Amino acid sequence: MSNGNGVTAAISSAAGSVSDKASEIGGAIADQANKVMKAAKKKAAPAIKRAKAEIKKAEKSDTGKAVKKAVAGAKKKAAAAVKAVKAKVGGAKTATKKAAKKATKKVAAKKAAVKKKVGAAKKTVAKKATSAKKAVKKAVKKAAPKKAAAKKAPARKKPAAKKAAAKKVAKKPAARKTTARKVARKR
Repeated sequence: MSNGNGVTAAISSAAGSVSDKASEIGGAIADQANKVMKAAKKKAAPAIKRAKAEIKKAEKSDTGKAVKKAVAGAKKKAAAAVKAVKAKVGGAKTATKKAAKKATKKVAAKKAAVKKKVGAAKKTVAKKATSAKKAVKKAVKKAAPKKAAAKKAPARKKPAAKKAAAKKVAKKPAARKTTARKVARKR
């Protein structure tokens, strides 16, 4: 049995010959196209020359000159109109920008005034609060020594009374409960 080397060689040689033939055909077509193009240019050259000459004659004639002047005038008028419109639109834009700037300045000034008022109000409230705190602290300081003096004297007596009561309770032994088991043992 063959391993297929012969088949692949035949296919590759066939593919190579096809590509060679295709390149030959492409070259022949390109040569033919070049020949046809040259021939067409040669035949069209006199017609192109005549058309160019006619265009030059028309431009040099009185009607051609009039058309040129009319076109130039129309271009100038169109440019002037565009400038006028741009100026009007630009002026309107600047006017609206100026109005917007004035409005923002007014708003900023109002905000600044409000902030100043709020700041002043905060300061006065803070001053009142601190003065109220100081007054409360003074009142607490004055009342504190009186309360401490009032608490100190009875405080000395109370712990002694508690200790004596605790000693009395400690002297008496707690009564023992006899359980059922102890009762059963004694019998």
